Amino acid sequence: MIHAVRLATSSDLDAAALVLAAAFDTYPWTRWAIPADGYAERLEEVQRLYLNHALNHGIVVVDEQIRAVAAFLPPDAPAPNEHTQQRVGALHGPRLAALIGLSLPQVPAGSWTLETVGVNPSLQGAGLGTAVVAAGLAIIDRQGGAVALETSDARNVCLYQRLGFTTAATTTVPEGPIVYSMNRATQSQ
Repeated sequence: MIHAVRLATSSDLDAAALVLAAAFDTYPWTRWAIPADGYAERLEEVQRLYLNHALNHGIVVVDEQIRAVAAFLPPDAPAPNEHTQQRVGALHGPRLAALIGLSLPQVPAGSWTLETVGVNPSLQGAGLGTAVVAAGLAIIDRQGGAVALETSDARNVCLYQRLGFTTAATTTVPEGPIVYSMNRATQSQ
């Protein structure tokens, strides 16, 4: 099945954040990184903040009905502004210290990052995630960029491998999930 996808606009932000919050509800990383108290609300707000940053500095792709979303940042994207960083820190609450102390492999120099991808849980497995990621990758490929990502769900590794990523490292987070760091070399057009 072919899914119609497009670049997101600011008017898509709330709907896209809801999709990501639903998709990441049981995700190992977010369950580890976000406190259980008010988890759903914290998760949705974190997703909205990061999506807004990606919308302003990178590429956000959605399907026409906003059931799937993928966000990419270029290698020269600035860090989120101070207000956003403070709010994200507050949303992580007591987990912030563990996040700050975490050491994951560096993204290869000059690489874009696939920051997030999520699909409405009732539609997962229908190709929507592949469609939004592939559309973002196609844009990056036209610019000649490599792409890196991290995932904490072993099931995602196969999806990303189908899209040309290879696993560069596997990190076991103390008292947390396993993180798969993956890279995709620059694709020639």
